[in-house]
Amino acid sequence: MYAIGVDLGGTKTAAGVVSGDGEVLFSGTIPTLSRDGSAAILDATAGLVAGLRDKAADAGIAVGRVGVGSAGVIDAAHGVVVSATDAISGWAGTALTAGLAARLGLPASSVLAVNDVHAHALGEAWTGAAAGTSSSLLVAFGTGVGGSFVLDGKPVLGHRYAGGHVGHFASPYACFDGTPLPCVCGGAGHVEAIASGPAILESYRRLGGSSPVADTRAVFALADSGDGVAAGVIGMAAAAAGQAVGGLANILDPEVVLISGGLADAGERWWQPMETALRAELLPALTGIPVRPAALGNTAAVVGAARLVLETAVSAPAGYSSAQTSRRN
Repeated sequence: MYAIGVDLGGTKTAAGVVSGDGEVLFSGTIPTLSRDGSAAILDATAGLVAGLRDKAADAGIAVGRVGVGSAGVIDAAHGVVVSATDAISGWAGTALTAGLAARLGLPASSVLAVNDVHAHALGEAWTGAAAGTSSSLLVAFGTGVGGSFVLDGKPVLGHRYAGGHVGHFASPYACFDGTPLPCVCGGAGHVEAIASGPAILESYRRLGGSSPVADTRAVFALADSGDGVAAGVIGMAAAAAGQAVGGLANILDPEVVLISGGLADAGERWWQPMETALRAELLPALTGIPVRPAALGNTAAVVGAARLVLETAVSAPAGYSSAQTSRRN
């Protein structure tokens, strides 16, 4: 049994042919046409998928199902983008699964979609750092802050499919001169406003860093060269991240915690204060909880997206957490 998993982000779209045991056999990547409108994005994504389907067919492999992990809040029951940031122009309201199915000549039931971080977490729960566990909490720290709680092999999507927005609750670190820091969601004082990659860059500038910096990588480089302000803002962002994840672990009590994203890959300068703050936040019952880096890297969301439809192919399509169909807002 095989499926194609798609990881559709604001910058690039990756896809792969995935086997029933989670192996990526063929893969490809294209730029996301994020300023060209939803129809252009669907056309390009369908072209990527069709090419992989043809490549699989040449190898004697039939693929008739497609799973998608997409940026935005995704109504998984209907395959529609409920809302999205302006990283992809006009993405909100897109009939994602119906549009892809029509372009690929597949039945509508053969294409499923969830948010990309849920797909990422599902991939890790299937064959990655949380494989074999009954529950896992994944939190990704990068351009933004997002997460997913996977329970019994299914991501918990929430009543309105907005579950996983773990960057958007209050952090005591997200404040400057007594004023909550603005967040990209329109709120203020949130985790993402202090713990994301762009927030580190803004903190360095706000706190009077003496060197010109173009991006977050430059802040890390300055810290490594002895810049005290750079080291301080990285430590503050890491502590905010750890405190937030520790609080979430107290609420959800997952079997394992996974940390992902560009900051998780930045090394001990970020990881050590993050984990210290995380463990300081934990209730005594959670003291020994495993905290691991995610393992699958860029393939995680592709594998997780494929898992959506591979699992549906062998079990009743009963949603991904609690009932995901026939619900009222």
